[in-house]
Amino acid sequence: MGSPQGSTLTTNMVGLVDGSSARAEVSFIDSLPVYVKELIAGGAAGAFAKTTIAPLERIKILLQTRTDGFQSLGVYQSLRKVLKHEGVMGFYKGNGASVIRIIPYAALHFMTYEQYRGWMLDNYSFLGSGPVVDLLAGSASGGTAVLCTYPLDLARAKLAYQVGDTRSKFGSGMKSLYPRPAYSGVTDVLTRVYRDGGIRGLYRGVGPTLAGILPYAGLKFYIYEEIKTRVPEEHRKSIVMNLSCGALAGLLGQTFTYPLDVVRRQMQVGTLQCSTIQGDARYGNTYEGLTSIVRNQGWRQLFAGLSINYIKIVPSVAVGFAAYDMMKVSLRIPPRQKLQAEPSG
Repeated sequence: MGSPQGSTLTTNMVGLVDGSSARAEVSFIDSLPVYVKELIAGGAAGAFAKTTIAPLERIKILLQTRTDGFQSLGVYQSLRKVLKHEGVMGFYKGNGASVIRIIPYAALHFMTYEQYRGWMLDNYSFLGSGPVVDLLAGSASGGTAVLCTYPLDLARAKLAYQVGDTRSKFGSGMKSLYPRPAYSGVTDVLTRVYRDGGIRGLYRGVGPTLAGILPYAGLKFYIYEEIKTRVPEEHRKSIVMNLSCGALAGLLGQTFTYPLDVVRRQMQVGTLQCSTIQGDARYGNTYEGLTSIVRNQGWRQLFAGLSINYIKIVPSVAVGFAAYDMMKVSLRIPPRQKLQAEPSG
């Protein structure tokens, strides 16, 4: 009576010990299409990187948009002011929208980069397999990801722009120096913006965003891949090396495109800026925004928050690229050379 059951139990135990369940897991992971693995790897990398630099991103937006009370402050003073009036959670205001946006954005960004790159190599061999392909594929993937997730970026900017004194409600009961926030959350932003301006309202500022992301995304991937080719083969899988390559790529790429990011932010929060900015922030297009900022706010405003952007872009891009490469290994995504040698599908 006990013998067959004991035999079955013994067989099951042997199966667990020799890794049968592990093989089942392996077969599931390996059965996923490569593009699905790339989506998962990109989304995870983006979320991890964005959460790392959320406090610096909040301060950068406040400096870019010349929020009342922050015009003449530096990074450190701004951090102290947010902490004083809003507490630690103030550093993460708008971060919910940021993470919700960054997961699909980064997933699409990395996945479409790999897909565009493979497509170009298959169909446009005259481009070669070097930096030109990385530049074009990076630009195209950046534009694709922006168009698919821009409304969430708009919501994040509007939420981060608001400054409310959440601590004054307790204790003394004194009236806050800051107005009550206009929006209560991501859904509220999207609903009200769509009601007031329709689809065009949800994509306000997308022009300078695309103008900035196309060269930035292209340069970022180009510089990262180019630097990695100059790293000895035995060091290419090093986390420190990937972090260093990613940091340099983000630093150089961001420097050339930062003024367009400032125009984008001011266009996004234009309806919230009553009297806190000299001149009307409701620009008709990117060029008008650039010229108007220089004329009314000075050319230095085009680089407002750049120092904090340097501080945040180094860990952000570095962690993003390093996490993506690690996720590719974990999900057993074949190397590009092997993928290119295999037929599509």
